[in-house]
Amino acid sequence: MTDERDDFELERGTGNVFADTGLPDAEREQLRAVLAAEIGKSLADDSLTVRDAERLTGFAAADFSRIRRAKLKGFTIDRLMTILDRLNRDVRVSVSVMPRKPAEQVSGLLHLAP
Repeated sequence: MTDERDDFELERGTGNVFADTGLPDAEREQLRAVLAAEIGKSLADDSLTVRDAERLTGFAAADFSRIRRAKLKGFTIDRLMTILDRLNRDVRVSVSVMPRKPAEQVSGLLHLAP
């Protein structure tokens, strides 16, 4: 059953919600979000509390609480990768460097390998 008042159009996203909403540094924010999600998954897979993670990694329990709540301000990509390393996870990043096209001059592109 459709309602004639429901006049909307669906648009397929790019897979990066930060880019889709026009936020600056979308590719970097997407990478940080992916790394944070992997940290959360690692904690769950290993049944670690934030206190357990603190003892294992040397990073504050409060950091893990912030990561779980996706409060990523202040977390660099390097720091998130180091946390994953200390959680006994291998992190593989693929980087390709090429000249930008004129439309890409405002912000660089970072593509994550599947």
